[in-house]
Amino acid sequence: MEKNWYVVHTYSGYENKVKANLEKRVETMGMQDKIFRVMVPEDEEVDFKDGKKRTVMRKTFPGYVLVELIMTDESWYVVRNTPGVTGFIGSSGGGAKPTPLLEEEAEFILKQMGLSDRKVEIDYAVGDVVEVMEGPFANFQGKVEETDDTKGKVKVSIDMFGRETKLELDFGQVQKV
Repeated sequence: MEKNWYVVHTYSGYENKVKANLEKRVETMGMQDKIFRVMVPEDEEVDFKDGKKRTVMRKTFPGYVLVELIMTDESWYVVRNTPGVTGFIGSSGGGAKPTPLLEEEAEFILKQMGLSDRKVEIDYAVGDVVEVMEGPFANFQGKVEETDDTKGKVKVSIDMFGRETKLELDFGQVQKV
């Protein structure tokens, strides 16, 4: 039995309430070994209201919640009978078990949210010289200022037109010189 990501349909606008309810049910029913993470996919957007700039979190998939679990009768029952849940996506109904998200789909969504299951092995350290491999600054060389293993990002300082410019890049966009 392996853990996979499943999509749960909820009443629109109740995603965070379903997440809280499900997390509470997992804890009270002792299902931590079967149900691991519950996530509401959100994107950060900049909104202008009354002439003021503010950052707002918008639901990427309104009416849906992602759940990482090992599909058993018990875990299916706990999720399916959580208040606000209308069902699993990918289930043919009649008590049939749903199909999980493909690994690439789940990885894409997690990466968009700034999370990822896979940890990229890096050999960059602060002060290392790296070359930018892709993007508008391709072929520029710079010094590593900071690394963020959890987000898979590296901050690089490059020299452009005699000025120091700081870039935040993915680990895969740079290569050690």
